[in-house]
Amino acid sequence: MKIIIDVMGGDHAPDVGIEAGARAARELNVDVVLVGDTGVIEKKLKMLAYPKERIEIAHADEVITNYEEPAKAVRHKKNASVVVAARMLREGRGDAMLSMGNTGALLSAGLLVVGRIRGVHRPAIATLLPTKEGPKLLLDAGANTNCKSENLVQFGIMGSIYMKQALGYDSPRVGLISNGEEEGKGDSLVKETYPLMKEQSFNYIGNVEGRDVMEGNAEVFVCDGFVGNVILKTIEGMGSVVGGMVKGLFMKNIGTKVSALLVSKGLKDFKKMMDYREYGGAPLLGLRRPVIKGHGSSDAKAVYYAIVQAKKFVETNVNAEIERDISKMEVKKDD
Repeated sequence: MKIIIDVMGGDHAPDVGIEAGARAARELNVDVVLVGDTGVIEKKLKMLAYPKERIEIAHADEVITNYEEPAKAVRHKKNASVVVAARMLREGRGDAMLSMGNTGALLSAGLLVVGRIRGVHRPAIATLLPTKEGPKLLLDAGANTNCKSENLVQFGIMGSIYMKQALGYDSPRVGLISNGEEEGKGDSLVKETYPLMKEQSFNYIGNVEGRDVMEGNAEVFVCDGFVGNVILKTIEGMGSVVGGMVKGLFMKNIGTKVSALLVSKGLKDFKKMMDYREYGGAPLLGLRRPVIKGHGSSDAKAVYYAIVQAKKFVETNVNAEIERDISKMEVKKDD
């Protein structure tokens, strides 16, 4: 298996991508392609231990920044690292790709270069969230801010398959995010989507509210990209604030510091559960080949676990299952 990494994207590029790629080559029994400036990559690799035969470098001397219009940049910057990586993936020169760079550019490269699975109207960003009951999936987390009901149904299909194949849930529960659990609740999109969800073969449990997300009361939480991105950013902010508050409480005086020592294992377990780095990246479900979006602020540990996620994505044949179930939906729609 070969994983393609755009090492030039992200806040800590290119070091974290190169370090994670070298670690993956050592520990995961995968081949790695590092896409970026050859000179920079070679200089960094000299400081790392890795099996030489497992790492390849693909030169790319352009980067798409956060200040550029994504689709236009993808069309015109043919040698941008994310475009080169996507082109390699499309041509079968790798089994999956990963980027920590501009989300819009990755989405555009996914759509324009890699292409969609047949029958999928809109790919979605599927983000694993830390919850009370373990990691759960939120989609769409920001790719599509204006959706139709059939888009949300497809998100439910793709999310259910991903959680079943990649995370091993037998019958993942799918919930539609609304402002109330009752069938009549929600805006016009949610009301239109509810009956369509009931017709599908996945385990649809109805509407769920925002509080159900952190409780982990479903395995798949479906919404449009606007709502999903607000939820995602709120949870990220909450984790940072709560972590700081807990640390502040235990650092107040000698007594609280002693208490911190007594519960240190529990605090470490909690920190690990809430650590986004443990969950890897966010798969872009609905593209022909596996594409993973890593967090822009990822360190080498987070990138490594995103590579682990990409490997599992390929091994569990998620895309073949999505194409099969989406085709069934299309047939049912035509009937």
